[in-house]
Amino acid sequence: MTDPNAIQPSELDQLPDRDPEETAEWQASLDAVTKAAGPHRAAYLMRRTLERAEGAGIALPKLLETDYVNSIPTSAEPAVPGDEALEQRITAWNRWNAAAMVTRGSKYGVGGHIATFASAAWLYETGFNHFFKGKEADGSGDQLYIQGHASPGIYARAFLDGRLNEEQLDNFRREAGGNGLPSYPHPRRLPWLWEFPTVSMGLGPLSAIYQARFNRYLANRGIKDTAGSHVWAFLGDGEMDEPESTAALALAAREELDNLTFVINCNLQRLDGPVRANFKIVQELEAQFRGAGWNVVKTLWGTAWDELFRLDTTGALVRRLRQVPDAQIQTYQTRDAAYIRQDFFGGDPALVEMAKLLSDDKILECFHLSRGGHESRKVFAAYKAAVEHKGAPTVILAQTVKGHTLGEGFASKNANHQMKKLSVDEFKNMRDLLELPIKDSDFVDGVVPYGHPGADSPEVRYLQERRAALGGPAPARRVHPVAPLPAPAEKAFASFDKGSGSQNVATTMAFVRLVKDLVRDKETGKRWVPIVPDEARTFGMESLFPSLGIYSPKGQTYEPVDRDQLMYYKEAQNGQILNEGITEAGSMADFIAASTSYATHGEAMIPFYIFYSMFGWQRTADQMWQLGDQLGRGFLVGATAGRTTLTGEGLQHADGHSPVIAATNPAALTYDPAFAYEVATIVKDGLRRMYGEAAPGEDQNVFYYLTVYNEPMPQPAKPSADGVDEGIVKGLYRFNTAESAGITPPANAPRIQLLGSGTAIHWALKAQRLLAEEWGVAADVWSATSWSELRRDALEADEALLRGEERVPFVRQALQGAEGPVLAVSDYMRQVPDQIAQWVEQDWSSLGADGFGLSDTREAARRHFGVDAESIVVAALAQLAKRGEVKAASVKEAREQYGL
Repeated sequence: MTDPNAIQPSELDQLPDRDPEETAEWQASLDAVTKAAGPHRAAYLMRRTLERAEGAGIALPKLLETDYVNSIPTSAEPAVPGDEALEQRITAWNRWNAAAMVTRGSKYGVGGHIATFASAAWLYETGFNHFFKGKEADGSGDQLYIQGHASPGIYARAFLDGRLNEEQLDNFRREAGGNGLPSYPHPRRLPWLWEFPTVSMGLGPLSAIYQARFNRYLANRGIKDTAGSHVWAFLGDGEMDEPESTAALALAAREELDNLTFVINCNLQRLDGPVRANFKIVQELEAQFRGAGWNVVKTLWGTAWDELFRLDTTGALVRRLRQVPDAQIQTYQTRDAAYIRQDFFGGDPALVEMAKLLSDDKILECFHLSRGGHESRKVFAAYKAAVEHKGAPTVILAQTVKGHTLGEGFASKNANHQMKKLSVDEFKNMRDLLELPIKDSDFVDGVVPYGHPGADSPEVRYLQERRAALGGPAPARRVHPVAPLPAPAEKAFASFDKGSGSQNVATTMAFVRLVKDLVRDKETGKRWVPIVPDEARTFGMESLFPSLGIYSPKGQTYEPVDRDQLMYYKEAQNGQILNEGITEAGSMADFIAASTSYATHGEAMIPFYIFYSMFGWQRTADQMWQLGDQLGRGFLVGATAGRTTLTGEGLQHADGHSPVIAATNPAALTYDPAFAYEVATIVKDGLRRMYGEAAPGEDQNVFYYLTVYNEPMPQPAKPSADGVDEGIVKGLYRFNTAESAGITPPANAPRIQLLGSGTAIHWALKAQRLLAEEWGVAADVWSATSWSELRRDALEADEALLRGEERVPFVRQALQGAEGPVLAVSDYMRQVPDQIAQWVEQDWSSLGADGFGLSDTREAARRHFGVDAESIVVAALAQLAKRGEVKAASVKEAREQYGL
């Protein structure tokens, strides 16, 4: 009878068999083992055979999962150098002070997390004592992405090291007084300590991958030797559910980033309960990372388990560990030995016999305490394996207990993420467990004391000696003095002042032309980092391919299909362009790494990231906040901007709101330039402010967001009037008057001020002519290059007034004396120009593209939204009619005449 489960010959037609008889013998052997020794033995042999093949370099698909045991057996663990007893005491002090800090702060209701660091303490301490290179040695040191919820433990260690004092610990999460500590790793709030923001969760792992990649980019381009820098990312197993956490795993493996290690704290719990209640998160992550090409090291069980594994002569224990779901392992943490004997050991005769050899104390030691992530020897072995592995990044899956050492009320409890304090009795129990010399009398009025062995104690001396040997304190952010970058040659910017004559040029193309000139600059050209998410040709950047090259650590291993063309696709190991494929999140992570290189590596780089404006802030605004927190500098360029300029693309490609989102970010300077010379002026000033000689009081740690358009239009020459450059940078200047535009309105004609930004200024200029020629109205046209910078200046003036300082907002200064009402228009929702309404003294009204976008021609879309020239004319007449300066009938007449 034919076996229905056997592979039929037809299934193997595409795999030619040179020796079917030998194949049949192998299959028969497998059948025989299965029949004689059972399927477990057959699976074991197959697994070991595949592992041997993988180790020998035979081209087979990799095993995605290994057994639920440590990757490095106890017999293969290296000895831990240094003094393990002192490291144990240092870790105990850190555990205590982290819990004390959060508990003491709980009386203010500011929150905090205790359980995460309690589970991860050894993951950090082992690294700080033996692996993490500091910033004071040669090179750039290591880059540490600390898990946000573990920050109290990092503060506790800095306190032990003498870098923080008790007052600062008491001001955890209370920063307003000026001597506090931020909740999570926030470089902008604590810039001497934190280097990388890692909350929101998921952004840390993504950024860590691109930071490791950017380190290689700098080295391959000959800018900085980064061979000594290693990137460490500390993550939670629950955090790995964030899509950004795993979005770039394949990139890290593809580019062989062996300068990168993920350490995932697998305490099996997320914020509300188990990460994978009915499954096994460690096995899932192992498969995910191994499938992506990573080296995986599992550190699951502590040394107490060695005896159990020695007793496992049948493999029953390993099989049972693979079967038990995570939520049940969590339950074992809270139950007695009798329950564990029955539930874990009771279902298999071999395990029943094993359990008879184990005392209750031994069972509880294994199931309550002994995890690989809680032992320095296990963690050291994993870290050593990671830094020595070549050719691929490494992920360490370290199993821990959330709330470890905090007592029965915390360990593995579903609610422990939300538990913000321990009672005095719980602290005393913790003290006894950690063997700390803290007396009952130290608890004054029920307040838990901080603990410190003394600045000259063996613990502190050891800690500081280890850090000195590794290159100084960690974590730490260092901004080494870097000379301002020289300004590029003036001609690169001045060439736009004369305009384009009769040639139509879109501002997107003007920006690209400017960059092409700037990257040729002998002094600063190599510092530019062009970043694009697979749309370079859309933005007219393909001309940069052959001259700058697209970065690839492999170079170009193929002959490009367009090799005979002038603008062929050129990849190079020292390529300058980062062409990331279809990933805005990855491109933003690139930008963050490049924009902070001035601090991370002491090398100022000038990134510009150009993208569909709709898919920038809307899709990755969280990373823009991360960028601001990390004090990044550079140019974000929202191309094909506006709600009506991208013809035919429709609702989800029509950006009418990115300046609104951008305006919420305090570090973002948002500009909507109308003309090529405005683009050049803004970029020139941005280079000065971020990379050159900033003016007194100017914050260099900002980034620019420029919207540029794909609508080819004649580019005018820069007006020669005084103050134009100042107005461009500050956000508003008068482009022309009715008279200077060559329009002769009637004597005593009513007058209106038209403010336009971006492409909308062209509609305003057409409306200016229609108003004069057809309605006898004089209109002056203003270019509003930045509504949000005008608002920011006005808000600062309001704040100054509260301090008793008189200061007139720039927008009021600029419009002072301008006759008539003001009508503002943009290719964005009215909320964008309305940002400045309250500071404009004249009567105010606005037009904008509110609502969803739609597919049609530009003209039809603008008529639909009521922002075209004719709509501006009707709105202007309506404003003047309210004031009695034109007849009310004129509004109705214009509406009918233009078909509105």
